[in-house]
Amino acid sequence: MHNQVEIYTTDFCGYCYRALQLLKSYNISYRQYDLTLDKEGRKAMSNRAGGKTSVPQIFINNIHIGGSEELIEMSLNGKLKELLNC
Repeated sequence: MHNQVEIYTTDFCGYCYRALQLLKSYNISYRQYDLTLDKEGRKAMSNRAGGKTSVPQIFINNIHIGGSEELIEMSLNGKLKELLNC
């Protein structure tokens, strides 16, 4: 099964960078949406993320994971590997 990982980011965002580095460390391919100058994209992300406006917002297989803190927690407790079936 191919996992679909999507991450909404902006330039100069330390949390975004940290989340991207974690995904890379697992060799997880992802689709990145840069919202730095994209107000409409940010609105779409917020609607999809249950009203959250901060970045990053991460989705795995259309499941909203949250931000970098949630991704790191999932990595530490094994739930990320479980969700990705790896």
